[in-house]
Amino acid sequence: MKKLLRNLYSISIILMSTSTVFGQAPKVVELNSGWKFKQADAGQWLPASVPGTVHTDLLANKVIDDPFYRNNEKEVQWIEKKDWVYETTIQVDDQLNAYDNIDLNFEGLDTYADVYINDSIVAKTSNMFIGYQVPVKYYLKTGENKLKVYFHSAVNVGAPQAKAAKFKYPADNEQSEVKTSIFSRKAPYHYGWDWGPRLVTSGIWKPVKLIAWNDARITDTHVQQLYLSNAMASLEAIMDIESDLDENVQLKVSSPDNKFEPVYMSQYLTPGKQSVKVSFQIKNPERWWPNGLGEPHLYKVNMEVITKRASDQKLQKIGLRTLQVVNEPDAMGESFYVKVNGAPVFMKGANYIPSDSFLPRVTRDRLAKTFEDVKKSNMNMLRIWGGGVYESDEFYDLADENGILVWQDFMFACTMYPSDSSFLANVKNEAEYNIKRLRKHPSLALWCGNNEIGVAWKNWGWQNTYKYTQADTAELANGYRKIFNEVLPQAVQRFDADRFYFPSSPISNWGKPEDFKKGDNHFWGVWHAEMPFEDYNTHVPRFMSEYGFQSFPDIVTIKRFAKTEDYDIQSAVMKTHQKSYKGNGLIKVYMDRYYREPKDFQSFLYVGQILQAEGIKMAIEAHRRNMPYCMGTLYWQLNDCWPVASWSSIDYYGRWKALQYFAKDAYKPIIVDPEIEKGKLNIYAISDLREAKKGELKLRLIDFKGTELWSKNQPVTIEGNKSQVVYTESVADHLDKADKKSSLLLVELVTADKQSAKNILYLDTLKNINLSKPTISSTVTENGKRFRVHLSADVLAKNVYLLLANDNSSAFDENYFDLLPGENKIVEFNSSLSLEQVKSNLQVISLYDSFKQKESTTDKEHKDKQNIFDKASGLFKKKSEKEASSDKPVVPEKKEVKPVQKTETVKEKDTTKKGGEEKKKSIFDKASGLFKKKDTGSSSTPSN
Repeated sequence: MKKLLRNLYSISIILMSTSTVFGQAPKVVELNSGWKFKQADAGQWLPASVPGTVHTDLLANKVIDDPFYRNNEKEVQWIEKKDWVYETTIQVDDQLNAYDNIDLNFEGLDTYADVYINDSIVAKTSNMFIGYQVPVKYYLKTGENKLKVYFHSAVNVGAPQAKAAKFKYPADNEQSEVKTSIFSRKAPYHYGWDWGPRLVTSGIWKPVKLIAWNDARITDTHVQQLYLSNAMASLEAIMDIESDLDENVQLKVSSPDNKFEPVYMSQYLTPGKQSVKVSFQIKNPERWWPNGLGEPHLYKVNMEVITKRASDQKLQKIGLRTLQVVNEPDAMGESFYVKVNGAPVFMKGANYIPSDSFLPRVTRDRLAKTFEDVKKSNMNMLRIWGGGVYESDEFYDLADENGILVWQDFMFACTMYPSDSSFLANVKNEAEYNIKRLRKHPSLALWCGNNEIGVAWKNWGWQNTYKYTQADTAELANGYRKIFNEVLPQAVQRFDADRFYFPSSPISNWGKPEDFKKGDNHFWGVWHAEMPFEDYNTHVPRFMSEYGFQSFPDIVTIKRFAKTEDYDIQSAVMKTHQKSYKGNGLIKVYMDRYYREPKDFQSFLYVGQILQAEGIKMAIEAHRRNMPYCMGTLYWQLNDCWPVASWSSIDYYGRWKALQYFAKDAYKPIIVDPEIEKGKLNIYAISDLREAKKGELKLRLIDFKGTELWSKNQPVTIEGNKSQVVYTESVADHLDKADKKSSLLLVELVTADKQSAKNILYLDTLKNINLSKPTISSTVTENGKRFRVHLSADVLAKNVYLLLANDNSSAFDENYFDLLPGENKIVEFNSSLSLEQVKSNLQVISLYDSFKQKESTTDKEHKDKQNIFDKASGLFKKKSEKEASSDKPVVPEKKEVKPVQKTETVKEKDTTKKGGEEKKKSIFDKASGLFKKKDTGSSSTPSN
């Protein structure tokens, strides 16, 4: 009997497999071509791109100039106040029309849109962050159909609401007198921020398609992990199904690459939407690990619904791991850290903003390059900041594949919001849509309600600034509670109950010492309060989720948005590309504090990037050094949405600033950190690895010419997932005996498996150290499709900067590094230039080269004398030339005669003549005086 049942089961599998092959699958028709657009109240139809935006379509049709170039941002502000219309045609043949159901699917409309098919309205939208799916078979006909989308100006929609509001909302980042951004569920950064332009877009910003189907189709999938051990993973495949049926269907869950046994299940469907579950198991599962701790292993899970005449299937990739955010009282205050697969993991990363003001430009290739940079920079977390967008599916797929955890804010930032029933309903739909879209990703670590609103309401003084009444204050506070303590956490609990949610980041402010004992922190004392970089060592929180410092992009990027005449931070163009009201001033304040004055604009860019990098490196080391008290560091910010001076470590065009190179080293799994603390030299070894390592610590005290003053090697054990002091001595032992202005301590840590960490301790400030001009030898060779530059220097070359100023695509594996005397270093890089072009164009710059060099008193006096004699000689030359030509006929110069009074003419002429003579006399008097001083000086000096 058992054998018969097995045979029947086998036949059932064959039949169901056959049904999967021959059942009619849904038909998808892409609608991303053939679009045209125009201004609603004027203009002609022009070709449009979908996905796209109004701004990029106008740019492609040469109606506007590039908004990113020079001051063009100001010239395109009219666009935001206009309505726009997009149209295309849909061809419906008999085969498509034969389907029982046809749905129109917009993955993203920005923002207020009316959708028409053949002049019948089928949808009205009001949220940029969600997709819309509409049944449209009733409106379609065989043949040609017109699809029209009418976009209302988001600014014009919001303006009446702003006018009618009882009070003014504190949307201080919005670059407009009338604040309308808070009323629209649209990317806040589009309205301007302190690093971004005001470009309030509209358009079809994500793909469009028709989906035709029969019987039943899968609208969403989710695999929930019920249990995980090294022996077994128990899982549940959840399928959201839309059905026309009232009968049994077959469900199937399988592995395309045979990693687990397929599971079949009979399920009764009723007409409408329903959710079904299928349990399955994976034996001896491979776990998903964050970058640096193991492979981010992914399994493919195929889910199918099979009816008598149709089928549908969805493929989902899953990662098996446990993840817990621990935020609870402890002996030190209130913790905030992430546990992955049972172990605490120190989070290393950055805050991520949208990579473009025009989101459809952010292709998968651009995202892949971002994650390549993030991964090789040893990061394991990105924070998706709440003033941008919920990122694309491709973003989270790449995070899964690269082992990068994602801190996900909901899209609320730095202001209070409305809380009327319509607004709350919109937020509820937005939360459900995005939680269900993103919950399937193993990279998703947590949900956070908003960016900085909680701490701002308590500490930023909005109540006084905006003169809120007691009733206003109560209404705003109650609205905050409705959104962040009710709507959002309830949505997370319903659709993603296993993930951590908290209402607002940061949990604590940074004004008091106790703030640094509680939860996560955004520390802006360095920068906004002008506190020194050294305060990063004393202001260490439990988890640092924001901190940062600005710099300009390099000269290669500057050339792409500015002319040579704009090369001044006070120029109109540079001010347009600096959105922080105090940014340039603060860069100058800190630069004067830590460095000598750069000699020119390009040197200012270079020194500014080093300034940023050194400051943030100090912070990262302080955070890692203080683990497990501090268990995360996410600097602000990774990237830019346009070419700009900002806090980014990678500029808009993907070029690494000095900070990205420094972060790559500071985020290595094992680092070594020399610190002078209370008269002692302490050497810290800090490891994120799960296991201990044996290694050797190497110390070398040398002067800037390479002379060794002291050295020591000793074996050490580097404990896993720990910060420890592996060497200590009094500074009096060796460091105090060296010339602090011209000596350094080189610290290296080499493990048995040849992993190495290196750091340099300078004994005085970078402004005070005595740098001399290095002679840097450089030889360039080809290495396959890449290049190598071989470098060495006779003396210390500080912050060596390799630059190909005429190659936008150039990228160096290492840059802004210290080249020690006698060291031989090889740096590989990419360039679009030929070998000969690289050789002739490569610039090798050091910190010494960037400063204005001080002149000696003797040199200055000599230069002053020479200038005076040059001027005197010039006057003599002009006079002699005039006398020599006096015998030649004089031809009067033709000038335009203007009616002036004769007395004024004579007076002006006399004054001019007198002034010219006095100027000559002054120069000769100075010259005579110098001769006199020289004669007097030499007569009083004894001769040999």
